[in-house]
Amino acid sequence: MARRIIETEYERKMLIRFIEGHKLPMTSSIEATGKRSAQQNRLNRQWMLDIAEQVDGWTAEYARGYCKLHFGIPILRAEDEAFCAEYDAVIRPLPYEAKIKLMMVPFDFGVTRLMSVKQQTAYLEAVQQAFAERGVILTDPAALERGERRAA
Repeated sequence: MARRIIETEYERKMLIRFIEGHKLPMTSSIEATGKRSAQQNRLNRQWMLDIAEQVDGWTAEYARGYCKLHFGIPILRAEDEAFCAEYDAVIRPLPYEAKIKLMMVPFDFGVTRLMSVKQQTAYLEAVQQAFAERGVILTDPAALERGERRAA
């Protein structure tokens, strides 16, 4: 099953062309949700830097992989049946260290880039809660929007 996020008129035209090129019968599904926002992307990146600065031995990339695996994967598995089936068949049987490595560069298994704004909000809330419980101070989203890098 192909999943495409359409944000521009060009992408819409390419989707129409893609559909026109498929033989019948076929099944299609369209969901009216937006992709994660640029603000959410910036906040996510900043929080990974915050975590790396405060958790001994962690890099921003390790924090990113950890968060994708521990918070992002459960959200996508719960809300996307096709994702869940593929993840469970291919990734879930692997050892933990292999899963973490798949979440990070150079493999960079797609998780947050597949999320809608709503899913990304749930993901960021889960990250914030988990790391607050560990005493990690994350940058305040409002401060980041003002161009400040200040912890809440």
